[in-house]
Amino acid sequence: MADTKSKTTSTANALVPYQSKVPSVIPSLGNLDAYIQTANRFPILSYEEERNLVERLHKNNDMAAGRALVLAHLRLVIAIARSYLGYGIPHADLIQEGNIGLLKAIKHYDPTHGARLMTFAEYWIRSEIQDYIIKNWRQVKLATTKSQRKLFFNLRSMRGENALTYSQANQIAQKLDVKPSEVLEMEQRMYGNETPIDLPADSNSSDDENSSAPIQWLSSTEDEPTTILEQKDEERMQQEGIRQALASLDERSRRVIMARWLNVDDNGNNTPKTLQELAQELGVSAERVRQIEKNALIKMRKALTAPSDEYV
Repeated sequence: MADTKSKTTSTANALVPYQSKVPSVIPSLGNLDAYIQTANRFPILSYEEERNLVERLHKNNDMAAGRALVLAHLRLVIAIARSYLGYGIPHADLIQEGNIGLLKAIKHYDPTHGARLMTFAEYWIRSEIQDYIIKNWRQVKLATTKSQRKLFFNLRSMRGENALTYSQANQIAQKLDVKPSEVLEMEQRMYGNETPIDLPADSNSSDDENSSAPIQWLSSTEDEPTTILEQKDEERMQQEGIRQALASLDERSRRVIMARWLNVDDNGNNTPKTLQELAQELGVSAERVRQIEKNALIKMRKALTAPSDEYV
């Protein structure tokens, strides 16, 4: 019991010089320069200090020890995040994600394996930052497999400024142990032009085919199954209504309507007969055919608009 108390006291006393050097206030990432300057002021832990802090955190759930481990490695996160600035993500966002990786590393770190926390944490920090870049670099996720991630984070430095030739793609593929086609595909996805989902509001395009934004295609309901079924059902009801309306006409009126409005050729085109043609066929004047047509249309309209039980 006395030995345990003595050990705890000696550990606490060993950390007094470190704690005296820790800044009392840490600026937020909104003030990035001040944050980096403050992070660089935290002293680097010795192996014994690091080991003691890890034991206090894991065995006693000592949050003060965990905080000391985090603060001592903020400079590592900043340095790793700086190496990913070429992807267009703000430095503060990269640091934020790197800090999450650092917390995960501290949670899983075991000093008995012989590696320092700094070495162990680098993998976790890079992994968290890389995941964030892949998710936010473009709207469409680029790297979903291990080989694609490897290409995404190495192609930029290995490619150079000019577009890849097949021989260069083959060399990169051999170094990264991937297929040349995967190298060329990743280059096209990384450096190809993107089509904006929203066209500018002041677009001057007069072509109807190019005047609609791609986002409008997503909101179109013309090809949805429910819309197609509704259209077919409506067409069926209209055809049924027309058949019932035609059945309400006498034979001559039905013949005039069929010839004038429903005369379809083999190509599906409507080819109505003239009043004179029908007048010769029916043996009446063209004026009489026009009157028959007019009266028949009125009767059909009443049949189509009247309640269905009137014609049952």
